[in-house]
Amino acid sequence: MKISIASYAFHGLLAEGKMDIFGYLETCKYRYGLDAADIWNGTLGSAGLDEAHLRKVRQALDERELILANFCVDGAHLWENDPAEREKNYQNALSHLKAAEILGAKTVRIDMGGQGEQLTPEQFDYIVKRYREYAQRAHDQGYRVGPETHWGPSLTVEVQDAVRKAVNHPGYGILLHIGHWNGGTAREDQGDRLLAPWTFHTHVDARITATSLEEKMEILRDAGYSGYWGIEHHSAKNEYTEVAWQVAMVQRQLVRFNHPA
Repeated sequence: MKISIASYAFHGLLAEGKMDIFGYLETCKYRYGLDAADIWNGTLGSAGLDEAHLRKVRQALDERELILANFCVDGAHLWENDPAEREKNYQNALSHLKAAEILGAKTVRIDMGGQGEQLTPEQFDYIVKRYREYAQRAHDQGYRVGPETHWGPSLTVEVQDAVRKAVNHPGYGILLHIGHWNGGTAREDQGDRLLAPWTFHTHVDARITATSLEEKMEILRDAGYSGYWGIEHHSAKNEYTEVAWQVAMVQRQLVRFNHPA
């Protein structure tokens, strides 16, 4: 089954010094029996983007026969009001795209940035320009890149749709944090349905798992989604058990899709 676990799901264990990137890969392969990893850059540790370290991580992925379904990048979002910070993030994004290529990532998440719920024309034009650049690089290297429905204007349905239409590139896509939109529950299904055809990866959180998993997964299935179902947990408590519950619930739903009553 195409299930992955975002390494952020274990950020509590990471903060306590009880897990590192290699322990995470062991966990995916041998505790949960998965064939994919889903690396948040914060899990790379103090060595970060050091090329020798990245090549060790790539070796560990290959030894465990794990696909890197997604490389989730914090600290490289596109828009900052300060031009110097914007340039700093741009350079950081380029470094992370190189890291994604070393690691063999299939998809890469780099956030839009910005504040509030809308983009100004200047912000919009800059964000579209950078995503086109990143998408072309990704397309040339055989992966896809784009934002998550995560924070700021990226949580506004119309913003995501407008950026997607303007970028208009096969190397671009969306990491859909399922059901995570501005406007409350009335907007959740609307946003998920609208962006499902361009979704390259997903985050399934505990709230969705507990309340509306079947309906939400049906939206993506009906849109032809063929990527990994990425489990993300946020509580930083009892993470092995909580993640196991979420994985089991997604597995259960995938079985139901394949063998309907």
